[in-house]
Amino acid sequence: MGCLFLLRRDGASAVCLLCGVMTMIYVIAAIEAAEGRRDDLLGVFRALVPKVVAENGCVEYGLGVDLATSFSLQNALRENVVVVVEKWESIEALEAHLVAPHMLEFRDQVKEMVEGTTLQILEPA
Repeated sequence: MGCLFLLRRDGASAVCLLCGVMTMIYVIAAIEAAEGRRDDLLGVFRALVPKVVAENGCVEYGLGVDLATSFSLQNALRENVVVVVEKWESIEALEAHLVAPHMLEFRDQVKEMVEGTTLQILEPA
């Protein structure tokens, strides 16, 4: 059974309500789609999400695209970018995710749709 995390009041760490472990890995992946392919990429991603959420150690896995706002500090909109926001119980769970059969299949499916990817892997501060 996986962990059930509760974010502490300090906002800096999470503790598992079941085992008491204080850990969490955050991942922010920005995937740049080839010109005119973002909707195709999103379609393949949406089919992938339930498989990833079912993985051991996955706390959260969600898709996002830039939202136009009036905030002056916001970067310019990226019309061809899909952002994946992930939370994992551990680095080991993330490592297992990266080599899961459905992830290998996914990367093969989208290789013609993707121009580039940036990845940020974070821990609670």
